[in-house]
Amino acid sequence: MITEQISSLKNIARTTGILMLIMTVLAAFGMMYVPTTLTVAGDATATANNVLASAGLLRAGIVANALVFLIEIVLCALLYELLAPVNKTLSLVAAFARLAMTAVQGVNVINLLFVLQLTSGAGFLAAFEPAQLHAQVLLLFQVYGVVALVWGLFFGLHLVFSGYLVFKSGYIARFVGILLLVVALGYFTQSFGSILLPQYTQTFSTIGMLSIIEIVFPLWLLVAGVKPRQ
Repeated sequence: MITEQISSLKNIARTTGILMLIMTVLAAFGMMYVPTTLTVAGDATATANNVLASAGLLRAGIVANALVFLIEIVLCALLYELLAPVNKTLSLVAAFARLAMTAVQGVNVINLLFVLQLTSGAGFLAAFEPAQLHAQVLLLFQVYGVVALVWGLFFGLHLVFSGYLVFKSGYIARFVGILLLVVALGYFTQSFGSILLPQYTQTFSTIGMLSIIEIVFPLWLLVAGVKPRQ
């Protein structure tokens, strides 16, 4: 019975690792590269012109965003199964927190779809002055970034419980759980810090770069998998 459970956890771990790595690449492209490439801080006209010149890039970014939150739904279930043997209740809390994050990410994509509508050249947009349209485009990109601070809080909560469960699991290296807790601290610092002290947003964003060490988790699941301690 124990052997079957371990075998099942190994399969879940490797599937989770693969999906996480795919999702990471998609998120890096759709959530980071595309918005930062198209937006020009403080220059609404330049931002709108970038979108007009690279509408295909924005559409690709939207698709990448959509694939991210679809994969995240699957990951919620897989991670629950992976960590439930440690504590079902805490694993469920972690899953709900990640699912809430996923819902916010899905809603946030609407901002990018609105950008496409504002730059579509549709006849009804003639009611707006060009400067007004450009300002709305830049605003939507900024809102997209701000909403990321919200879903970052849900993700931070997910990482707190996941990190603890990984640490206590006995079948995933404890240092991986510690790293997840450090990443959670980074997300909380970035989100709460940027909201409370917006003048230091850049500093908090730098702290948020701690999230890069999260890549250790899927790599461990894919390469090392589940290894019960004796």
